[in-house]
Amino acid sequence: MQRSFAKLAAMMFALFFAVGLAGCGVNDVPKLDEQVKAAWSEVLNQYQRRSDLVPNLVETVKGYAKQEQDTLTQVTEARAKATQMQVPPDILNNPQAFHQFEQNQAELGGALSRLLAVSERYPDLKSNANFLALQSQLEGTENRIAVARRRYNLSLEAYDNNVQSFPNSIWANIAGFKYRDEYFKGNPANATAPTVDFGK
Repeated sequence: MQRSFAKLAAMMFALFFAVGLAGCGVNDVPKLDEQVKAAWSEVLNQYQRRSDLVPNLVETVKGYAKQEQDTLTQVTEARAKATQMQVPPDILNNPQAFHQFEQNQAELGGALSRLLAVSERYPDLKSNANFLALQSQLEGTENRIAVARRRYNLSLEAYDNNVQSFPNSIWANIAGFKYRDEYFKGNPANATAPTVDFGK
């Protein structure tokens, strides 16, 4: 009798503990962590989309502005630097790698801005249908990048707030979920996002 009572008490305690954990939001931290990872994947997808546009854009400009070799080389080199970086699996917990990734992408953005500015000097290039289509795609991609970065930052903010809030901070610490500070902080002062000007 006493043994069955102890068994029942242990089961009740386990049930109470499980309900208590669920009520304390112990499942929130892993869920928010997955949302951060999904938002990061979308950032990567949009940067890849931009990178895929670069070769066609460079070739189109080259056909009309061969004398702009320095600008074309800068874009090609910035793209190579951005695409050749091996993004480590722990980049969201690796401030140095995250900063390097952000810097590489900002350099590519700045190089693309300079390339698009070149078109102002070449009326034939500005009116080329392929160039105009690529400009439009690039503008759309830059907007998608901005949205993806913002969503990533918001997801990370929700995760960080949850990890630091009591009682979730206890469960997060036990499960190994740490505060992160890998936010996109905007473009560096020397890098401007590409803008599209279809001319007057």
